[in-house]
Amino acid sequence: MSDTIVIPYRAEPHPLTGVTSGKLGIWIFLASEVMLFGALFSSYVLLRVGTGAEYWPRGVEAGLNVPIGTMNTLILITSSVTMVMSWASLKMDKLGAFKLYLGATIGLGTLFLVVKAFEYNSKFAHHIYPAVGWPEATDPSTFYGLYFTLTGLHALHIFLGVLVNLWLLVYGVELWKTERVRFEGRIEISGLYWHFVDLVWIFLFPVLYLL
Repeated sequence: MSDTIVIPYRAEPHPLTGVTSGKLGIWIFLASEVMLFGALFSSYVLLRVGTGAEYWPRGVEAGLNVPIGTMNTLILITSSVTMVMSWASLKMDKLGAFKLYLGATIGLGTLFLVVKAFEYNSKFAHHIYPAVGWPEATDPSTFYGLYFTLTGLHALHIFLGVLVNLWLLVYGVELWKTERVRFEGRIEISGLYWHFVDLVWIFLFPVLYLL
């Protein structure tokens, strides 16, 4: 006799939480992510407040490319729209449109990473590295230490989101044939994660590039 315990998937909301187990899980995970990025943002604020203005540049003064940052912001905002449209397409029983919109989300996420890679490469070409680069390329820089930490961690989250969405598009979509509600739930959960990383960038862009 097998001792394996199988926990069945619940497509309907749990009576105690009002949401499905999967959605509850992603909300708990995102809460931990809020604490992670919240701690980093708090560090940024404390370090900036405690550092003299002459030692803490605005992003444009330190050499950050505002037009590129603006373009990446528009890319992620657009990707949030396509992510919503992919989920809505499933609800309307339009699998072809779902694939189109989720593919667009993956493409836009990849484009964001490519643009960020070019931006990093430009910094490295000018000998600007984490914690080094302002006001001179060889000077220690708390600003660039935080810039690379925050944007690098965010880029990692985008990369992981692209991988998850790619798996859902190529392999996970097979679940649509047998358990549609379950698959819709997976796309909704993936969408919640994607919207979160987009929202993080909405805060990162003005804090690092403009203020």
